[in-house]
Amino acid sequence: MKCGIADVGSNTIRLSIYRWEGTQFKLLLNKKVMAGLAGYIKDGALSDSGILVACRTLAGFRALLDNFGLHDLYVFGTASLRNIVNTEDAVQTIREVTGLTVEVLSGADEAALSFQGAAAGGGASSGLLTDIGGGSTELVAYDGGRISSGCSLPMGSLSLYTRYVAGLFPTREERRAIREQVEAELERARTAKVRCRHLTGVGGTIRAAAKLCNDLAGTDPDNRIIPAGELQTLYKGLKKGDRDTLRQILRSAPDRVHTILPGLIILNAVMKSYGVETVSVSACGVREGYLMNRVMGVTQHD
Repeated sequence: MKCGIADVGSNTIRLSIYRWEGTQFKLLLNKKVMAGLAGYIKDGALSDSGILVACRTLAGFRALLDNFGLHDLYVFGTASLRNIVNTEDAVQTIREVTGLTVEVLSGADEAALSFQGAAAGGGASSGLLTDIGGGSTELVAYDGGRISSGCSLPMGSLSLYTRYVAGLFPTREERRAIREQVEAELERARTAKVRCRHLTGVGGTIRAAAKLCNDLAGTDPDNRIIPAGELQTLYKGLKKGDRDTLRQILRSAPDRVHTILPGLIILNAVMKSYGVETVSVSACGVREGYLMNRVMGVTQHD
């Protein structure tokens, strides 16, 4: 069987088309639109313009699936629709305009589905999963392949950029303000006393950071294991915000040029809080978890 999964995020809206049978699946196509919905939030509400961007993007995805003769398109929203005051109105408008029903995931559901998807991709049986999105960051500690604790923090690479940064790259004062909020959110999560030497990373920020690290080190672009020290060094180099920084980001992760530094501030703070030594970049995440759980009916402990 084949289906499409659309993920309405704060920074990107993504479509993944899968072929699946039983408990096995294969990714056939991935399409990403840099919608930047977090930038359309004013006074806590997603503006009409932002809702229109979501509608146009999803309608385009629907048309793409129709061209392939595929009928099943499942749509879910994360922080982009969860952390606004007009969630119900936005979801209703999307349904009226596109005919698509959007499931808005809770922070706990997003964390659990990110873990289920990442676990399907293999990796360490114990450690910490971090999903740094555009509008939220999910943290899941796991042991023996099972979640021991998890939380969703209302901060992401794009929401922090939108709130604190006036130019393309954050200034020293803006970086300090971002870092203070990140550290306060981590402290509020009350999980910082947990120690996890290994972190599994999910989301665009971590994938972009890995690309930049591999480019700097001259290693295989597909390398997915990054020492924490390399990520810290990457941040120290990029925070200069000079012409070389811009050139480097545009070469390896052009669509993250404005959000990579806020995202790295989150990642570095998480690594410091949990004592992380190595980061592995997961090939799978929340969309694969949604496919398995909501579509294929595979529970986390199957």
